[in-house]
Amino acid sequence: MLAPAPAGRFDRRLLAPMMLGATLNPINTAIIAVALAPIGIALGAPASETVWLVSALYLTTAIGQPLVGRLVDIFGAKPLFLIGAVLVAVAGLMGVVAPNIWMLVAARVILGIGTCAGYPAAMHLIRSEGERTGMKSPAGVLTALAVTTQTIAVVGPTLGGLLIALGGWRATFAVNLPLGIASLVLGWIFMPRRSGLEPPKEARPRIDWLGIAAFAVAMLALLVFLLDVRVELLWVLAVALAAGAVFVWWELRAAEPFIDLRVLRGNVPLLLTYLRSTLTATVAYSFVYGFTQWLEDGRGLDPTTAGLILLPAFGIGVIGSIVFGRRPEVWWKLIVGSAAQVAAGVLLLLADASSPIWFLVLLMAVLGIPQGLNNLAIQNALYFQADPARIASSAGLLRTFLYLGAIVSSIASGAFFGERATTPGLHELAWFVVAIAALFLGITAFDRSLARVGRKLPPDIPEQPEPV
Repeated sequence: MLAPAPAGRFDRRLLAPMMLGATLNPINTAIIAVALAPIGIALGAPASETVWLVSALYLTTAIGQPLVGRLVDIFGAKPLFLIGAVLVAVAGLMGVVAPNIWMLVAARVILGIGTCAGYPAAMHLIRSEGERTGMKSPAGVLTALAVTTQTIAVVGPTLGGLLIALGGWRATFAVNLPLGIASLVLGWIFMPRRSGLEPPKEARPRIDWLGIAAFAVAMLALLVFLLDVRVELLWVLAVALAAGAVFVWWELRAAEPFIDLRVLRGNVPLLLTYLRSTLTATVAYSFVYGFTQWLEDGRGLDPTTAGLILLPAFGIGVIGSIVFGRRPEVWWKLIVGSAAQVAAGVLLLLADASSPIWFLVLLMAVLGIPQGLNNLAIQNALYFQADPARIASSAGLLRTFLYLGAIVSSIASGAFFGERATTPGLHELAWFVVAIAALFLGITAFDRSLARVGRKLPPDIPEQPEPV
């Protein structure tokens, strides 16, 4: 039996399972990108089928993160984390033996469900440790979580390429076997059976299955439509709107709702944090999807050089998180980050087929500022603004809004570029980026509630979000 955690200090034994669990989703999101082509060749699957290996994980995690987060709030972090670890290992095994593309898609769905527990469980444990130790702002731990996921996003494609070189495309699935087993062992040994945030067994709320079903149908239909916007699929959008209406109607009347819209409606600062998550992801992925495509089509660079040009954005993002992460304030980080997004969009307007490499690197370096500051500040803001009893589901919902931003950016890139990523299309994308970044800057500059986030208060004054 492990010795009790030291009083007044964060239990650092939790860091290993927390960090590993939180990386399972981003690592599997990243490494599949380099495996799509060899999978298609090996299994005789066209691009229209292999793309579902990406979409399946997006759809599953966008729906599953808040659902699994709610179960973490009710039953605690450990059981959901362990179940997730088992599912990750099972998905890895399925990928190793899969005889066709659709079994691989099924493995990605199971993988998506399994990876949904990592981030909500980590936020739940950070919050419970904050309550236990009296730390109002565990900024160092939140920074470690942010830096870990950002670093994995950077090295993911490189790791995928290395795995394929060593063991073929199946190695990108097989890696989940040791990752799942390691998560299972670390979670079993180091995670507490109870954190103190979950309700006692006799007081557990009933699971809102109708609310969950309506949310899942609404999100699935919306994401399917957004992934392939066509007039012929307007009926799918209609299904999303109808299911969404049922979800809102029920959640406002349910005694124990899946997502408490009554409380959420009154927590304007948290709603704005979710909006910022979508906006910053839209800008970031507009560069990841659109700008990268233009580097190859419009600027004429080879894929290796294009990939290297992106590195300053991720590198400066990680450095910014490390340098400023221990400061819990968020307002100035968001202001600087959103201003840098506007600047990156303006620089994008100046790019053309003759732009020198140093200019493109400079553009990516400017984009690295919001990569570090915005994501870190949004995570810290959620920690303070969310109801402690619903911190895991709130964290899961944050990821859902992030995925929405990624999908919106891919739609924008497709609309502005058409069949080829031309320079005129890039400039249209740049105006879109400037508009989104300016909206982010505007709703942040006038949000007075952010001034209280992370600020030290006298012990007799509770820390509550201030109305906007």
